[in-house]
Amino acid sequence: MKLKAALIASLTGTVIIALCYFTPVLVIGLGVIGLSAWIGYLDYVLLPTLGAMVGLTIVSYWRYRH
Repeated sequence: MKLKAALIASLTGTVIIALCYFTPVLVIGLGVIGLSAWIGYLDYVLLPTLGAMVGLTIVSYWRYRH
């Protein structure tokens, strides 16, 4: 994968995870499709995923710059 494409993909993933974590988009989406029982476990999944995506974005940016 080219470095610029990796940076764009990691930025896109970070923005999507941040939207799901900081806004009720995912809660509403899970409620609409009938999976509201999973809402209580979202913090256990979204926060580590957000941290991993931010780290991946930092590594991608560092590789893109060097």
